[in-house]
Amino acid sequence: MKLNKLLQVGIFALLVSIGSSCGSESDPDPVFPPSDLQEDISIIDDAAQAFMSKYNVPGLSLAISKNEKLVYAKGYGLADKEANEAVSTETLFRIASISKSITGIAMMKLLDNGQVNMDDKVFGEGAILGTTYGTKPYSSHLQAITVRHLLNHTVGAWANSANDPMFSNPNMTADELMTWTLDTYPVTSTPGNTYAYSNFGYCILGRVIEEITGKTYENFVKEEILNPIGITQMKIGGNTLAQRKTMESKYYGTSTGGSDPYAYQIARMDAHGGWIASPSELLKLLVYVDGFASKSDLLSASAIQQMTNEPNLAVRSYYAAGWGVNDANNWWHLGSLPGTSSIWVRASNGYSWAIITNTRTGTETNDLDAMMWNILAKNPVFQDIDQF
Repeated sequence: MKLNKLLQVGIFALLVSIGSSCGSESDPDPVFPPSDLQEDISIIDDAAQAFMSKYNVPGLSLAISKNEKLVYAKGYGLADKEANEAVSTETLFRIASISKSITGIAMMKLLDNGQVNMDDKVFGEGAILGTTYGTKPYSSHLQAITVRHLLNHTVGAWANSANDPMFSNPNMTADELMTWTLDTYPVTSTPGNTYAYSNFGYCILGRVIEEITGKTYENFVKEEILNPIGITQMKIGGNTLAQRKTMESKYYGTSTGGSDPYAYQIARMDAHGGWIASPSELLKLLVYVDGFASKSDLLSASAIQQMTNEPNLAVRSYYAAGWGVNDANNWWHLGSLPGTSSIWVRASNGYSWAIITNTRTGTETNDLDAMMWNILAKNPVFQDIDQF
């Protein structure tokens, strides 16, 4: 069952950039070394190669889990065309708006810890962020915004449109951009009534996490979520090619998909689009929050329910708290920026997968979505192995 087209339209109006770096860090040990046990599966390899050929993709990486076991992970093509460097299962890629799922998980962790409630107010006296941001008096609409509204994209303002604040004022810090946006784009309607996909809303959630925990957004996620389950290479990416991280792919632009993958403030996008990861590490995170029984989840059952609970709106959003959702109990998120396309899916049939590329044409989203569904329809035989 393919993902709902309505959500695809909303999410493909996603962000428009992300960046990387050329690392001065020492080379880490591979987290997921190639397994001698894994055998090639031609159904998967042929589909990946066909997609790359159709969209002129230099490099692609994928990982597949079945019943919470990593049963297939493989890189295809080149992470660096100029250096003839192949994509491996350890290659890191910008994951773009899949970062929102990570922020959703982080907020649910705070919920479980008793540090936040979904209906906590965000702006105004006594609210989480108080009156730290903005220079103008707060409207009643702004003061009505809750954590739930931000997670569900139901603030009713700051949509991912031509005026998306996250792609303006590149010299501003996140805090400066917060003040500028609140002053420039006031909230003019009551939150909670309509869905409007908002990168800036998730930027606010990053600041909420920092205010509550006293840690940077990145450090909280690493220390409280990633490191305890052995994920060590996920991190916030850099803005320029010179800031490319160790083991990170290069990114390649196209005229239709955004010409310069290194033109945006990726580090400032942290909570809505800043993470880099390998598909294998993404799936290692996913199996600890997926609600399936084989591995103990990081989150309580009630938090997972909150994370995947779609708001009751007049027009359905097919979006919960950092995840697209549908009636088949599939969860997913897409990511799209100049230089990368990404998807991760938790399917109700026990399979999960992540696929990431190092280019974007702007037209490949439906095929990226359909790729693994089509593969599974051909009944590939997976080995009973676990490469986590």
